[in-house]
Amino acid sequence: MRSIWNGAISFGLVSIPIKLVNATESHAVSFRQIHTEDGGRIRYRKVCELEDREVGQDEIGKAYEDADGSMIPITDEDLSHLPIPTARTIEIVAFVPEERIDPLQMGSAYYLAASGAPAAKPYTLLREALGRSNRVAIAKFALRGRERLGMLRVVGDAIAMHGLLWPDEVRAPEGVAPDAGVTVRDQELDLADALMDTLGEIDLDDLHDEYREALEQVIAAKAAGETPPETREEAAPGKVLDLMAALESSVRAARESRGGEGAGPAEEADVRTLPQRGTSSRRTPKETGGKASTSTAAKKTAAKKTAAKKTEAKKSTASAAGKSTAKSTAKSTAKSAGSAKKTAAKSTAKKPAGKSAPAKSTAKKTPPRKRSA
Repeated sequence: MRSIWNGAISFGLVSIPIKLVNATESHAVSFRQIHTEDGGRIRYRKVCELEDREVGQDEIGKAYEDADGSMIPITDEDLSHLPIPTARTIEIVAFVPEERIDPLQMGSAYYLAASGAPAAKPYTLLREALGRSNRVAIAKFALRGRERLGMLRVVGDAIAMHGLLWPDEVRAPEGVAPDAGVTVRDQELDLADALMDTLGEIDLDDLHDEYREALEQVIAAKAAGETPPETREEAAPGKVLDLMAALESSVRAARESRGGEGAGPAEEADVRTLPQRGTSSRRTPKETGGKASTSTAAKKTAAKKTAAKKTEAKKSTASAAGKSTAKSTAKSTAKSAGSAKKTAAKSTAKKPAGKSAPAKSTAKKTPPRKRSA
């Protein structure tokens, strides 16, 4: 890797000669500007305004434009004699825990390479000291015409430096958050937690730039005289759902994509928040759009399964006992019928003579008359 800056790390009275190299690289596809009529290349030429001619790089210098428009030339020699100790030195000023650094301040990343054999020992010393302390070094250095802030940390067996913005270069997030007061219910937080747990973690090495890959396919097809691949049609947005329904659909879709159980593909939804009501945030939300909450649906499903099990148990019990009790039931029925007839006959005989009764059941039997000889 080609170095972009040579200097030294100032670690107290210890000086470590180093080379600064870029730790990152861009894989973005770049384009050139052309004349659309004939495909000619559009180029920018550096022209002197006073002489109206193109000038070479060796004729170009730096200057500061004053308020009145006049130019104040600044040479490389002027910059090399700046009255600051960080002109060619990365000066470590403090060691702090890494969590003290706001990620908003972090910028470009560089590797610090030891310059020559004499730098190996102090370089390794600083690396091991940083690793054992679990802290990062805050340093100041000058690069590309201005002093910068940096953070040194251990990456593998090397020391990396992240360029940091000065604290006054980070804007406060005023006016970014929603103005209206929004109340988030516990059920919504539970579903959001479930969605995060379902999505889980991912290996960052598995992520890749799909846009760049698609762009390279288009370029390859055009170069071969073929038709570029067509753009995939975007799915039409689904019906508008409330936040709870959208979260439930998201959890279900995430579980299906991860190989879990689901109730079918989830519809895409435009999320809109429900109007605020004067109810407590702890109260169970009402059902929206005819859909019950997850906990209510689970209870109803469990109740149906329990009722089904009880019904099957009753049917099997009745079927098993039916054959064994058939005879006893018939006998008891016959006895009951006989007893009922006897009871009816006795009660009829005891009734007074003045009351009428049915002919068949109440007629008195007349004894047969004796015939005389």
